Amino acid sequence: MAPPSQLSIATSVVNRLVKEEASYHKELEKQQASIAKLTQGGGDENAEYTLKQERRGVEETRAIFPQLKQKMQDALAKLEQQLEQDKGPGDQSTPEDITRAKEAIAAALKAIRETS
Repeated sequence: MAPPSQLSIATSVVNRLVKEEASYHKELEKQQASIAKLTQGGGDENAEYTLKQERRGVEETRAIFPQLKQKMQDALAKLEQQLEQDKGPGDQSTPEDITRAKEAIAAALKAIRETS
């Protein structure tokens, strides 16, 4: 089996970062829901400590987004550059690779717009 092309590698990187960003958004939602539940309940003696820990977790998760956005922008630029290089004669990318790359670019642009 032939090794993956540079275009498919760059596409995989972008797709992974888009999934990672979505995962952090889900985690942030869970943490915020947990905070809301703790502030409404206020039941046990550990509630204050748990609330403090959850708030710190939210802060840490939010701190990841700027770094992740930068990584995504860098990977997106590399993918776009690779896509341009592969359009010339003698390219080694299949039409499926090009389609996947364009889909990954669209998904990354959408994710970047949503985090802005």
